[in-house]
Amino acid sequence: MTSLRERTVLESWPRIRKRPEELPVRPHLLDYEATRAAFSWEAARAGLTGLPGGGLNIAFEAVHRHAHGARASKTALRWIGKDGSRRELSYAELSAEALRFASALRAHAVTEGERVFLLLGRVPELYVAMLGSLSAKCVVSPLFSAFGPEPIATRIRMGEGAVLVTTPELYRRRVEAIRAQLPSLRLVILVERGETRERPPGTIGWSEFSARGEGAFAVPPTDPEDLALLHFTSGTTGRPKGAMHVHAAVLTHYVTGLYALDLHEEDIFWCTADPGWVTGTSYGVIAPLVHGVTNLVVEAEFDAQLWYRILQDEKVTVWYTAPTAIRMMMKLGAEAAKGYDFSRLRFSASVGEPLNPEGVMFGLEAFGRPFHDNWWQTETGGIMIANFAATDVKPGSMGRPLPGIEAAIVRREADGTVRVVDEPMVEGELALKKGWPSMFRGYLGEEERYRKCFAGDWYLTGDLAKKDEEGYFWFVGRADDVIKSAGHLIGPFEVESALMEHPAVAEAAVIGKPDPIAGEVVKAFVVLRPGFRASEELRRDVLGHARKRLGPVVAPKEIDFRDGLPRTRSGKIMRRLLKARELGLPEGDLSTLESDERPTGAAP
Repeated sequence: MTSLRERTVLESWPRIRKRPEELPVRPHLLDYEATRAAFSWEAARAGLTGLPGGGLNIAFEAVHRHAHGARASKTALRWIGKDGSRRELSYAELSAEALRFASALRAHAVTEGERVFLLLGRVPELYVAMLGSLSAKCVVSPLFSAFGPEPIATRIRMGEGAVLVTTPELYRRRVEAIRAQLPSLRLVILVERGETRERPPGTIGWSEFSARGEGAFAVPPTDPEDLALLHFTSGTTGRPKGAMHVHAAVLTHYVTGLYALDLHEEDIFWCTADPGWVTGTSYGVIAPLVHGVTNLVVEAEFDAQLWYRILQDEKVTVWYTAPTAIRMMMKLGAEAAKGYDFSRLRFSASVGEPLNPEGVMFGLEAFGRPFHDNWWQTETGGIMIANFAATDVKPGSMGRPLPGIEAAIVRREADGTVRVVDEPMVEGELALKKGWPSMFRGYLGEEERYRKCFAGDWYLTGDLAKKDEEGYFWFVGRADDVIKSAGHLIGPFEVESALMEHPAVAEAAVIGKPDPIAGEVVKAFVVLRPGFRASEELRRDVLGHARKRLGPVVAPKEIDFRDGLPRTRSGKIMRRLLKARELGLPEGDLSTLESDERPTGAAP
């Protein structure tokens, strides 16, 4: 099996060179190599306070340590509701509310280690409940508010949830009918917004619950290895996996906030991710608060003009979003962003799935700054590979490993060991050397599945990638997404990026379709930009463009025009679902499926 040519379509995009001295704020990471060489996790620990009696607790580092110091009166959480209403909580106020929630948990006999599930939209109570539960040493498991009854029941049963925080509407629509199937669930707290209907039996209102937490509460001794977060991630088949993370993960949140997102204390930070997704927890809650910045939370779903107004009016300085949202803005064109003042925006980053080069360059055109792609997984707990504020960007590249992270391209051997690939631009599996603080500590109840993720000292990510001569990593695709055609390994990301270079193409997803001669051929599913209509002439034009850019072996043989692509609620395109439907195969776990009709409106 041979790999594709060394010089790829992605690499043909112009390098974006940085002049650190011209940046509006001096970046934390100026000299990449020197910072990596000098870095140690032990030394980085000095950036955290630690509990007074020793140990490490995520909520203490995020809010409580700030509540009695210079940041006590600083705005920690700035919330904008769907109706335009606003609420701001200082670090002292957020700490007090979180401790009141923790105290109320104890008053209701919820003990350390019990699981608290959060089924809420982006409302202030979600952040209070998360930080309060972590303060009480409970384990937090956030859920997407758009989940249906079965995904909710599956996760609460797997996690043996003791507490659920939700709204009356979500409870009646999603939970009430399955409550009897959840024997571990003994406390349901409803966040009420002026509802007048009678409260469902077996539930308690937020105000009534919180009133039991009037006494003082001190964060108990917390071992860094105590379980803190339970994030569920879907597999290709079967039930979801519960990735377990510990309080020590807060050190990774601190370091990556420092280097990957370049957070400074004066920043207004906006992470558009829903906390039902790991990004929305790690970087929508924890990392910005650990750094003492003002964390902007927007309840409303995606709307390009709304987002542009928020970036302008709230004077956002650091913005963390996803390729789905970027592509939706691209469909409207950079002209739609004209007339807004983005002068305060100094750094923009993207995560969720690889960002096509067009998306990186769109940032320059629309906002005056490129989008900086980065890579990580639910299992890694934090950003592992990134494009940094002061270093050059190669559009289409994931970037380079964070200080403290050792990444490599490996090949699995027949005996189960792995061999590190030293040659540049040779495809293999992306692997990370064990030992970073936010590495997941297991899959809930699936020890054997967890062990299979490792080979010796390496965590095997399941993602295929390449590394160039300068140490930049290039995503190829998930191992089970890679297409094998006529002796070539074809990564879907490069094909999709080439298709998106065509002026009519807004989004694309490709799969391998069985072929008796080549083994597999590439089939593409394409969403058109506004103003273009599907036709046989356009199909031939897009196919011709792809053949010119990729060559006849790699280019798609078939194109289907679609109104939208199936994607998860966090915005990732579900190629496996496209393939299953194309070939009439089982569709697997669909609990995170957002919609087949359009890109997700929820900001991932």
